[in-house]
Amino acid sequence: MFVIVTYDVGEKRVNRVRKKLKMYLIWTQNSVFEGEITEAKLKKCLAELDSVLKKEEDSLYVYKVKNSNNIKKDVVGFEKSFDDLFI
Repeated sequence: MFVIVTYDVGEKRVNRVRKKLKMYLIWTQNSVFEGEITEAKLKKCLAELDSVLKKEEDSLYVYKVKNSNNIKKDVVGFEKSFDDLFI
């Protein structure tokens, strides 16, 4: 399945959340990840993030698309590639 994950977490936890999500998905913008992932890997990722997040302060949204053929992505302006920044 294809997922989009967005998050808003406390400043002290941002790097840990980003590093964990980069293990599973593609970083497309600040606080936004997307990509193909299995249900099992998504559950594992969310379980690992559960120990990092403070539920009374942080939020994490997971948008699931069962059929990735239903996605059309338009980018207005410059499309960021965060992976290129570190290579």
